[in-house]
Amino acid sequence: MPPEAVEIIAIIVFFVGFFGLITGKGAIKSIVSISVIEASAVMFLLSIGYSAGAMPPIGQSPANPADPLPQALVITAIVIGVALTAVNLTMLISLCRQFKATDWDILKNKSAGQQ
Repeated sequence: MPPEAVEIIAIIVFFVGFFGLITGKGAIKSIVSISVIEASAVMFLLSIGYSAGAMPPIGQSPANPADPLPQALVITAIVIGVALTAVNLTMLISLCRQFKATDWDILKNKSAGQQ
C-alpha cells in the first residue's frame, strides 16, 4: 500500500474519531474516540516516515534509509496515548463511583447540584 493511501486512511480515521468525540454523550465513547484519534496520529506519522522502497536504518546502511525522526515521534505518541487513556479511565472510575453515571449530561447536572 503506498504511503499516500495510508495518509488518506489516517485522515479518515481521525475524522471518525473526531465525529465520535463531538456526538458522544457517554464518557466511555469519548475515551474510545480519543484513542481512535491517537491511533490515526500514529498511522499518519508512520506513513510520512517511509517513502517508497525505504528500509529501516538498522545494520548495513541501505541506499534509501527511512527517516528515524517519525519513528521516535510514534514511540512517544504511543506512550503518551497509553498514559492519557489510563488517566481518563481512572477519572471515569472515580466519577462512576461518586455519581453512579457515565453520561456527560447526568454528570454535569449531578456535579452542579452537589456544589
